[in-house]
Amino acid sequence: MEDNFFNKVYDLVRQIPEGKVTSYGAIAKALGAARSARMVGWAMNASHGLEDVPAHRVVNRKGMLTGKHHFDGTNLMQQLLENEGIKVVDNQIIEFEKVFWEPTVLE
Repeated sequence: MEDNFFNKVYDLVRQIPEGKVTSYGAIAKALGAARSARMVGWAMNASHGLEDVPAHRVVNRKGMLTGKHHFDGTNLMQQLLENEGIKVVDNQIIEFEKVFWEPTVLE
């Protein structure tokens, strides 16, 4: 089940538009697993070999870069977001509500 769930997470993360972010919990909710935000985090941690999964666009529910230590280089996650026009100060996305993307799963 875990691999299948991870693949569903990756499919959804690939849909996050450039310059937008979403949260672990929003992905879990969209996949019908509202209490599985932590599993989404595990999936994101396991995605770093997948070049087509923009893991840097997934943050916690408050817009904090909680997964940044899983990226090579101290500030890589922040740099990737800033390259897309997202402002980050002290690991916090500025105007998080404006860049938040609400995922939906189309069956």
